[in-house]
Amino acid sequence: MALTSYPKVSIIVASYNSADTIQECLQSLLAQDYPQDHVEILVMDGVSKDNTVQIAEQLGIKVVSVGLNAPAAYNYAQKIVQHSILGFVDSDAKVESTWLKKLVRHLNEPTVAGVSGSIETWNQTNPWAKCIGYELKNRYQRIGKYTNRIATMNLLLKKTVIEQAGGWNENLPSQYDTDFGYRITQQGYKIAYESTAICYHYNRPTLKAFYRQQLQYGKNTLKLYLKHKKLAQGDEITDIGMNIQPLLLLSAVVLFCLGFVPFLRLLWIGPPVILLGMLLYFTVSALKIVHQFHDPTAIRLIILYIIRAIAWFNGAITTTLTHLTTPTNDSKKTETSK
Repeated sequence: MALTSYPKVSIIVASYNSADTIQECLQSLLAQDYPQDHVEILVMDGVSKDNTVQIAEQLGIKVVSVGLNAPAAYNYAQKIVQHSILGFVDSDAKVESTWLKKLVRHLNEPTVAGVSGSIETWNQTNPWAKCIGYELKNRYQRIGKYTNRIATMNLLLKKTVIEQAGGWNENLPSQYDTDFGYRITQQGYKIAYESTAICYHYNRPTLKAFYRQQLQYGKNTLKLYLKHKKLAQGDEITDIGMNIQPLLLLSAVVLFCLGFVPFLRLLWIGPPVILLGMLLYFTVSALKIVHQFHDPTAIRLIILYIIRAIAWFNGAITTTLTHLTTPTNDSKKTETSK
């Protein structure tokens, strides 16, 4: 379906120490096959310590430097941008030249709040990044014409819908996109998915970087599920198999500890059974992706799955301990009044 008119779009790029990728990211946005005077690009930088800001400014892009997390930066940005359609592209992503043109045509539907494109791997030569890309692509292929939530990696949204939903949840440094998707779904909206509009994402190139990323997801996923319990049932992108893995690890730890009680020693059977079951699940999942993409190196996903499960478990434990050891507002008030 050809465009008969070109709506004006403000594209927001949240960045922090993104010098390695920000130039190609912004160049891909500047190279869009779209009327240049209909596109505004704004970089919301979290006070980077490298030369991210200088690179953006050399390309003629407006930069706002504020010490905010991504959702807070988005809330700030939507107050100062010019247009009623907002685009969100991660600073470690780049889009093909017809990306915007392919996406905007879906926004004519009144119940469509936004639209996203598909994801390919930018740094294909790195084996870990390539395997992460396979797994992410496999999950995105489960999405139909519409979905209830999508990552802000590459996304267009109607500004009015964001405002109706109350903006982005600034208490979730990650998973805020899932929270937002849930809230707009409750209002009867949906997000369109255009598989032909391609975004290339720079996936984590090392196991350490992947663990750190997933640890943050683990911390905020627990907060998210405590707020929206229905989300724990899973969806096309994050299924129930992923969500129960931290609980299985917790069960293994609990059974191991209880086994130190003499008359409960039989419980020590539980942890190896649970861990072997998880390993079998990871192996089968990895083999399916090996077959799907015809790449034996995707068997590395077994290691990535193990790291992700441990990171989510540690993240959930960290969030729980923080919650238990942080005084509530009421207790703070009581201590202040003494």
